[in-house]
Amino acid sequence: MLSVQRLIVRLGGLSVLRSLSLEVPAGGIVGLVGRNGAGKTTTLRSIMGLVPVVSGNVVLDGQELVRLPPFERGRLGIGYMPEDRRLIGSLTVKDNLLVPAWGQGRRDADERWDAVATLLPEVAALGRRQASQLSGGQQKLVALGRALFCAHRLLLLDEPMEGVSPALSARMAEVVRAFQATKADLTVLVAESDVNRVRLLTGHIATIERGEVVPS
Repeated sequence: MLSVQRLIVRLGGLSVLRSLSLEVPAGGIVGLVGRNGAGKTTTLRSIMGLVPVVSGNVVLDGQELVRLPPFERGRLGIGYMPEDRRLIGSLTVKDNLLVPAWGQGRRDADERWDAVATLLPEVAALGRRQASQLSGGQQKLVALGRALFCAHRLLLLDEPMEGVSPALSARMAEVVRAFQATKADLTVLVAESDVNRVRLLTGHIATIERGEVVPS
């Protein structure tokens, strides 16, 4: 289970998260839905350790994460797809997926690549191309593939379907569901501004407004 407990985050002197609490059961998919600026991205970045937390805690399967640096969280099997993709344009698609494994010294990089390539043959076909040469939709798929490459316990998706066609949105949802089916206890949290896109993945939705989860 992922448990976010009374999280407070301030950025630039502004309160972005205001005692936010959220739970996602093991093996579950929960959508975090809210307008732009509501705190969705900050929530996911807080879980990854990419923004400082004033108070509160993040717990994954009983393990507290707040005091762990981001690279240690990644080693726990957390995959993260940021809203802006964050691919390294000068590297090939395959190398973009392999970077986390190299950084963590993992020995199963080839096995993980094969698993992602099976789920996302579109990404495998682009393996030798530089990331900078891809279209926006292709970059989204590669960023999703990299997140799947890392995710064994928790998958965080930030606006994965924003700006892509309905067909590609449906394809991404299909891939996420297929991936989760191979990992029974995988927990998935997906942030989106459009509730209809989230419903391609799950009917379990939490609404965030002004940095707090509110009754839907």
